Amino acid sequence: MDRRRFLAALAAAGAVSGLSPSYLQAKEEAEMNPKGLQPVARRPLGRTGEELSIIGFGGIIVMNQTPAESADYVAEAVDRGVNYFDVAPSYGNAQERLGPALKPHRDRCFLACKTGMRDAAGAEKELHESLRLLQTDHFDLYQLHGITDVEKDVNAAFAPGGCMEPILKAREAGKIRFLGFSAHSEEAANAAMDQFDFDTILFPFNFAAWHKGQFGPSIHQRAGERNMGRLALKAMAHQSVGNREKKWDKCWYIPIDETDTAALGLRFTLGLPVVAAIPPGHWQLFDMALRLAQSGALDVPLNDQEQAAVQELARAADPLFSKSAA
Repeated sequence: MDRRRFLAALAAAGAVSGLSPSYLQAKEEAEMNPKGLQPVARRPLGRTGEELSIIGFGGIIVMNQTPAESADYVAEAVDRGVNYFDVAPSYGNAQERLGPALKPHRDRCFLACKTGMRDAAGAEKELHESLRLLQTDHFDLYQLHGITDVEKDVNAAFAPGGCMEPILKAREAGKIRFLGFSAHSEEAANAAMDQFDFDTILFPFNFAAWHKGQFGPSIHQRAGERNMGRLALKAMAHQSVGNREKKWDKCWYIPIDETDTAALGLRFTLGLPVVAAIPPGHWQLFDMALRLAQSGALDVPLNDQEQAAVQELARAADPLFSKSAA
């Protein structure tokens, strides 16, 4: 979203001058003194006893980058306080790039990986291949990836011969510490929580989906009641592509690439609260989120005018997810 459209949304919400002074001061300090920024803040991950940086490093950032670029990106992220890294086999060559880049920092980082397999044989093979490519002997978090259909994803995972069998054995063997799932469906997320006491959930807690799509509030509440670590996808997503120009090639949606609007999206999500948000898979967008986090700008709660602006932005958007389509 460009600055003009952002200001129009603020005007429609009666909030042209409504950005929090605390937020504006933090952003200004970040712009004037980027080298003096503090490390990214951390939050407790549910009941695990771990603390994660409030901004996570999505493995897609290093997909299709050179090994040298990947190493530089990871090293800079760690230096700036990021300790949460998330990747999956379906992210092209991201595992191949992330493994050697993260290896020098592995003992200081929380590494999350996923499986898209639902059968035991396929999941066991994928798990060991991910361990090999990522050059590690264990995952801090292993997740069922992208569960959408209750029968094909959730019930199949827990059926005899399903993927949960080798996953649980791997946890007993010390190759996995915590278990979670990612989902783009409320129905599937509820079914997964019915089946197993997962440690974490990775879900699209996004302002447009939440307000216009009514998608996410019940899942957020239920996961919180179970003291699960709530992790966010798509906090910086604006809307579906539709007939719009696609500027960012690693995103299947239209991300927010204007600083103040991105800050509203991230502040909304982190204020729900969630533990951490994973920005879109481009270094430029990740860097934007990181600077906002390091400045303390994302710690500022949304004021009434900003809440109204977020709702106006949501009303004008074509959300990626909605309860009616879930």
